[in-house]
Amino acid sequence: MDTIANLIIKIKNANAAGHESVRLPHSNLRQSICEVLKKEGFISNFEKKSEKGKPVLSISLISENRHPKINGVKRLSKPSKRIYAKASEIRPVRNGYGALILSTSAGIMTGREAKKQKLGGETLFQIW
Repeated sequence: MDTIANLIIKIKNANAAGHESVRLPHSNLRQSICEVLKKEGFISNFEKKSEKGKPVLSISLISENRHPKINGVKRLSKPSKRIYAKASEIRPVRNGYGALILSTSAGIMTGREAKKQKLGGETLFQIW
């Protein structure tokens, strides 16, 4: 099962349905992706909780005047086919309105940060 695809699709669908929050099982990878999404302004907040003895991520979503903040997501690198990009190959998403999320040697970060630090890595997904 692709946990990253599950995370971004659940966030997108809950935001489109008008929900205020969504809960997912906790993992360190999901938490670091949520940190980047919060910094980029796609989600308002997230926190690690415990439900029935198991760790859960509770993600608070943003909607502007009943319009969802997240309009679309696209999973690029999949478990069956990994896609990597050099720093010189990183391009803006939707003319700068979106973000490319990468997994680099310095951790999970956006394409802009990776290009600044001249790092390449696995292109996880695009969000706009």
